[in-house]
Amino acid sequence: MKEHQQLEWKETWRDEFLRWICGFANAEGGVLHIGRNDKGEVVGLPDAAKLLEDIPNKVRDVLGILVSVNAHEENGLTWLEIIAEPYPYPISYRGHYFQRTGSTLQELKGAALDRFLLRRQGRTWDGVPVPGVKTTDLSAAAIRQFRDLARTSGRLDPADFRSSKAALLEKLKLTEGPYLKRAAVLLFHEDPEKYVTGAFVKIGFFRSESDLAYHDMIQGDLFTQVAKTIDLVRTKYLKAAITYQGIQRIERYPVPDPALREAILNALVHRDYAVGAPVQVRVYENRLKIWNPCVLPDGWTVKNLLDAHASAPFNPAIANVFFRSGEIETWGRGIQRIFAACRDARTPKPRLRHEANDLWIEFPFGPEYLAAVKATAPVAGEPTRQVTPPVTPPVTPPVTPPVAVVVLIRLLGGTGPLGNSEILKNLELSDRTHLRERYIDTALAEGMVERTLPDKPNSRLQKYRLTAKGRAWLARHPSTAP
Repeated sequence: MKEHQQLEWKETWRDEFLRWICGFANAEGGVLHIGRNDKGEVVGLPDAAKLLEDIPNKVRDVLGILVSVNAHEENGLTWLEIIAEPYPYPISYRGHYFQRTGSTLQELKGAALDRFLLRRQGRTWDGVPVPGVKTTDLSAAAIRQFRDLARTSGRLDPADFRSSKAALLEKLKLTEGPYLKRAAVLLFHEDPEKYVTGAFVKIGFFRSESDLAYHDMIQGDLFTQVAKTIDLVRTKYLKAAITYQGIQRIERYPVPDPALREAILNALVHRDYAVGAPVQVRVYENRLKIWNPCVLPDGWTVKNLLDAHASAPFNPAIANVFFRSGEIETWGRGIQRIFAACRDARTPKPRLRHEANDLWIEFPFGPEYLAAVKATAPVAGEPTRQVTPPVTPPVTPPVTPPVAVVVLIRLLGGTGPLGNSEILKNLELSDRTHLRERYIDTALAEGMVERTLPDKPNSRLQKYRLTAKGRAWLARHPSTAP
């Protein structure tokens, strides 16, 4: 017999062992043997009769629970067996919370304690109400984008597209009484970091593990973070292989687009937001790695993620909204879809690693791609050569532009050229700086919008209209908003 998750040995009784009983009660229950040494041999208890009466009383008075205490004899020596049942509510030892994990006792602190207390109350992190945030504080653009996506997906009742913002949030179960839940803030607030530390994405290109060449931060609501992260990784951080079929230009990447998209979605939808660190995307010459803080369901390992498994989202409220929008499935197939996309594209198999609360997925670049990239390196004294890497996997059409750009495209597509004041009024915005930085400058940079007076950017008569690229995008993605 050996010590394990539900069994612990102690030679003598000390009151501090109430922590072990607390740990068993907060886990799956367990048994504490008093009167055995570290080898499991019975050494006996001279005061067993007194402890048989004292221990249940101490457990009741300090922990507030009941345990069974039984006396046993072996080779003329008495030892005690203390049986602690698992409790459905949190048990504390003098204000501290302990939990049995494997063969160790751990005190729960910080994010781990928050998760434990919420779970015992039948709550999830993203379902906690947030005082001080009103429906009017949420981004009208983000909600409008969700309505468009949900109508296309067909996963929301058509009547909900015509409902008010407040009614839609209630339908999506993002409210509790007069309060919005944390999920609503992350999904639809233009600055979720105001309420949730680390609610953004960091992307960096690394020459080595410690040598960062350049980086970007992606902020905003979750739909914006997903779209902009995917777009920026593809357009700035990954080298596209360019080929032509006739006059058609085809771009291919070392990571299949469906796999990259699914990995970014998984990292943002299922991450542990109680940990105040952002999702990280690290790009190297020969691989791409994505990290997010992650808590697997009890008893799960990486093997469970790789095998067919039931859907058990860590943030069910967030996952539900992304499902309604058509961005994700709810059948626990995200990891399998990533591996299938790489297999279908004949790119190297990804690597998945989970340690403590860290989940890493790594996409190695294929040898043919790396060889082609190496061949493009300039030779001293020779002009730079441009070689197209022979990577074969096809990619899907370009990622949707950022939410703010989509909103501006749809507005200008329906009204024609507008000035700053007219755009502010139509989008129900009040901050000109915010309009310029998030909407207009971004749309100009994307090439979707242009100035009517390009030589006089600061003119009071300045207006903005769609470019040919913007009109083409709108034609491919007609608005479905009522």
